[in-house]
Amino acid sequence: MPISITDSGGSNHRTILLSLGLVLCLLVATGCAVGPDYRRPETKVPENWNGQEVVTKAQGSKTTTAPLNLVEWWETFQDPTLSSLVEMSLRSNLDLRQAEARILQARAARGVAGAPLWPQVDSSAIYQRSQSSGATLGPSGGGGEAIATAGGVRELFQVGLDATWELDIFGGTRRNLEATTADLQAALEDRRDVLITLVGDVGTNYLNLRGLQQQIEIARKNLKAQRHTAEITRKRFEAGFVGALDLANANAQVSTTEAQIPVLESSARAAVYSLGVLLGREPAALAPDLLREGQIPATPPEIPVGLPSDLVRRRPDIRRAEAQLHAATARIGVATADLFPKFSLTGSFGFSSNDLTQLGTLATSKFWSYSPSVTWPILAGGRIYWNIKVQDALAEQSLAAYQKTVLTALKEVETALVAYAKEQEHRKSLSEAAAYNRRAADVAMKLYLVGKTDFLNVLTVQRSLYTSEDALVQSIRTVDTNLIALYKALGGGWEPKPPATKVSQAEK
Repeated sequence: MPISITDSGGSNHRTILLSLGLVLCLLVATGCAVGPDYRRPETKVPENWNGQEVVTKAQGSKTTTAPLNLVEWWETFQDPTLSSLVEMSLRSNLDLRQAEARILQARAARGVAGAPLWPQVDSSAIYQRSQSSGATLGPSGGGGEAIATAGGVRELFQVGLDATWELDIFGGTRRNLEATTADLQAALEDRRDVLITLVGDVGTNYLNLRGLQQQIEIARKNLKAQRHTAEITRKRFEAGFVGALDLANANAQVSTTEAQIPVLESSARAAVYSLGVLLGREPAALAPDLLREGQIPATPPEIPVGLPSDLVRRRPDIRRAEAQLHAATARIGVATADLFPKFSLTGSFGFSSNDLTQLGTLATSKFWSYSPSVTWPILAGGRIYWNIKVQDALAEQSLAAYQKTVLTALKEVETALVAYAKEQEHRKSLSEAAAYNRRAADVAMKLYLVGKTDFLNVLTVQRSLYTSEDALVQSIRTVDTNLIALYKALGGGWEPKPPATKVSQAEK
């Protein structure tokens, strides 16, 4: 049940009302905002990456704590096609367009929140037509007597302006503006997070495509060798040197390898279709260009990872979680402001006339009024108190979400570092295995042709060769995709702003 105190002015109160208005305006300019002021939470992070030691011991690319320069990390692969795909995705991806629309929504919401800081003015126009059936007393004549007039139709035209200004003495509106400003910052960080995910997805799908194409090439190369072996076995069978079992085994191996190729081709087309959607185009739009075989990009020799403390300032999801915490803290102030009185200034001004053509002229009647008012909730059934508690709980949730986001980010970097290092070790071993299997395949075939080994050994080494070469290609691709995962975990792919940058600058 709010208490309302209103003092409308006659001429004898104008000085008092004017003074009161000036005092209230001064309070608005100098008044403090209730509720807690936001302070960035302290974040404890390790001094160095634990997984970096694992990378140092691995054979392959090294990591350094040099300053991060991951804005265009895809350029480190030195693949023009990959760079072109990334640039096109940044211009046309639909997820990115949705994120940009959310920024526009947040910016508009911020404008709505700031509007109550200014006077609200409404215009009005009234037309009134009335009719009386009996005689009425009109204005007195020159002698002061009343003049009776017959009933008839009367018209009234009125236009005016009504103004209301709720003075933000205790900062409820300013806290709401602060909250929506933080919401806008969160929307900006959300776009950056979408951008990082987008670039990572483009890179991963492209590397998968090139890896699958390499697997198809290896399968075809092995298929050619196996067909040659089957042809030799057929001739030896016809000559009576080998039995039907060797011929059947040779043909079975050819068919088994042939069966792998359609599966790989299907996966390659799926990767092309995924890239098409990521670029905001029809799925098959890129097929003519990308289905031509290409090599897996080489891994850069050195990877800068920076320090864990850089991560908190760089990763958009951490910055977004912090902005959401800021917004939740400010909304505690919005709820707290409802405990205090609200001061308003209202006024109106206009013209009225019985003749529309005379409206606004010197002959028109003028009217005006102004009044300050105070409303103060006395009994609200605990609504305000419990709303403050709701906002307190939401702020606690946001703080926990922020802390979890930081820990998750640290985990992702550590995991990506170890995965990248261990896959390099895996690739090294597979490379050696493939080399040995190629040598074994040559030796086994020569021994088979001179009758010094049976066909089972030939089949075994050929299967091992195909398996090791296929696994090597997959490992080369995995090294690169793990590197992309590391770039994503480090927050690479966008230009960070300094921590003190204002939203207006970040929007540019």
